Amino acid sequence: MEVEYDFEKPIVELESKLEEIKRLGAQNNVNVEASVTALEAKIHELKVSIYSNLNGWQRVQLARHPLRPYTLDYIHALSSEFIELAGNRCGGDDKAIVGGWARISGDVFMVIGHQKGRDTKTRQYRNFGMANPEGYRKALRLMKLAEKFNKPVVTFIDTPGAYPGMHAEEYGQAEAIARNLMEMSVLRTPIVCIVIGEGASGGALGIGVGDRVFMLENTWYSVISPESCSSILFRSWEHKEKAALALKLTAKDNLELGIIDGVIPEPLGGAHKNPRAVYDSVKKTILETTRELRAFAPDELVEKRIEKFCSMGVYLEGEPAA
Repeated sequence: MEVEYDFEKPIVELESKLEEIKRLGAQNNVNVEASVTALEAKIHELKVSIYSNLNGWQRVQLARHPLRPYTLDYIHALSSEFIELAGNRCGGDDKAIVGGWARISGDVFMVIGHQKGRDTKTRQYRNFGMANPEGYRKALRLMKLAEKFNKPVVTFIDTPGAYPGMHAEEYGQAEAIARNLMEMSVLRTPIVCIVIGEGASGGALGIGVGDRVFMLENTWYSVISPESCSSILFRSWEHKEKAALALKLTAKDNLELGIIDGVIPEPLGGAHKNPRAVYDSVKKTILETTRELRAFAPDELVEKRIEKFCSMGVYLEGEPAA
């Protein structure tokens, strides 16, 4: 195991020791099975202890791991057929958001999500998963298409935020996201949203209004990234770990606050350690949730969705000032 992050160093040290014991045993023809078994058990216990008690910043790091599965990985792993649809019918197409018809266990879904790249070329092509207005308008077009054919919508959220460049502002970034929030609120078909990596600000919320919202265990969902929060409050990124704690951005935090409806567990070490297990968990969640939501009539579905989001947050009512 390579050292990815500081909190993983104790695991790496024990695994190096394990490999050394195995090497010496084979080299000297000595039975080291008991020592190997004991050390493997110790490593497993250490992994459980470390990965079960990660703080906010450590989970942010895992959510950004370069080998973590992205939207297209999920789509191709979960579906037997996928037809990608492009264009927003307003003059552009955004490669930071992908979507189309997907057949999962025989059922047809409209699947939409942010897409990042694996290397410099594809990261630039996908704009690092930061969508322009064209992307949100494409997503809305696909959602309305799903509504027309009475098919559920599944969204995969993984973005450091909507693109803040001049082009995005000139072409109505705020309006595009705001329209998605409004239209998703009243879409007359089931919507399931899953945060699979980063869930930052309006960029995430632009495809995040759903009947059920889930987060993978090592993801984050917040109004702002820890670095940006730290730079605003302290004029420096040095306090990003403190900001991550204060923002309560982990899956556990969001569940306790009533922002999401459930947490999908990941393998020890993160989704990139065993993608197949994560795909199976996500597939099960999608199928079970959409089966439950299909029991509601469209009007009831919309009513419950609006009620769900209106009930979030805390406020006090008082008498108006004299």
